[in-house]
Amino acid sequence: MPDEKPAADVDVTKEWRATHGQESAAKRLRIFAALSWIVAIGTEIAGIVLLRQHKFDHGNLPLLIGLLVVIAIFAIAGSLMWKAANKHDPASKSEPVKFFVQNQLGAIITVLAFLPLIVLIFMDKDMDPKNKKIAGGIGVVLAAAATLIGIDFKPPSVEQYTQDMNKCAAEIKGNQPTKDCSPEVAEQAKAIAQDSATVAEATKSDANPNGQDVVYWIAPENGAKKSATPHVFHICQAVSPMRGKTVNKGSVTQAYAENATRITKQIPMEQKQCGFAGTNADKAAATQAG
Repeated sequence: MPDEKPAADVDVTKEWRATHGQESAAKRLRIFAALSWIVAIGTEIAGIVLLRQHKFDHGNLPLLIGLLVVIAIFAIAGSLMWKAANKHDPASKSEPVKFFVQNQLGAIITVLAFLPLIVLIFMDKDMDPKNKKIAGGIGVVLAAAATLIGIDFKPPSVEQYTQDMNKCAAEIKGNQPTKDCSPEVAEQAKAIAQDSATVAEATKSDANPNGQDVVYWIAPENGAKKSATPHVFHICQAVSPMRGKTVNKGSVTQAYAENATRITKQIPMEQKQCGFAGTNADKAAATQAG
């Protein structure tokens, strides 16, 4: 499994979170996966009942094989849909039990859908030995194949998506090829890059014609690394919302890391309070346009 810790040269911003659309898509897929698994387990139960009724003692081998095939089809379908749901809304590695169960649930359900029936087939003393060998062998092969498909060998995680999102944001800001901007992280990364561009535009001056990547925000409470609730960040410390507050200063990415995850909506007012009136070139252009 690849190392999913953020690289040293990548600015870490806010933690990735699934959007409303991603959560909705994941919910739908998980419902369909659950329904598919219910069919698989229901088919297994039917097979066990028929086995207990001695329906396969001296025949009906095609029916038994058909039941095993149905279990495999619906177990695999459920696993594929569950994996797709996890891509939209992954678990966090900070919760190892949940992370394991959520990502390997397809394999777990598949084992539950096959194992009891296969064990009963091999333990059935009344079934024709040849039929038992054929049905049991096919069951083992189908169970193994479906379980392998159910295993997620490279499960997505919130941590991986956070790393990818930060790389994507850095690529957008640097006008570089966006090779890390997968659909799962691109929307949030664009928001981060847009906030950085907004700050740069708002802080242009003759001394800094390209603007700055410096913002100010209320420091996390009680010396914590991250605020418990989201804050906004501002373009200088002199603005009225910051008066009497403990203030931290840094880049937009550093602000995001401490849960200051949105630029203030009062930019024109703050530009006046902070003395950012634009460059002389901007003023001249504005005068000519007027």
